[in-house]
Amino acid sequence: MIEFNKSAAGNVIRRLRKEKNLSQEVFSGLAGIARSHLAMIETGTKQPNFETIWKIANAFEMPPHKLVEYIEKETIKNEKD
Repeated sequence: MIEFNKSAAGNVIRRLRKEKNLSQEVFSGLAGIARSHLAMIETGTKQPNFETIWKIANAFEMPPHKLVEYIEKETIKNEKD
C-alpha cells in the first residue's frame, strides 16, 4: 500500500506547471485556487484534498486519475531513493 506523499504531489504539480511555462499566479487562476495555496502545495507544506487535485488536473487539461498516477509514480520513485 502506498501512502500519500504531499512532497511528491508538490513536485509533480510544480514540474507540470513549469513544463507549461506558467507562473504560480497564472496557474492558480486557471485552477481556481489561491496562489498562496498552490505555493504551499508545491512546497509540500499543504496536502491538497481531492477537490483541489480535481481543479489542478482540470487546469492541466488532464483527467484527475492521470495526475494521481503521476503523483503515485513520483511517490514510488522517492521511496526507492
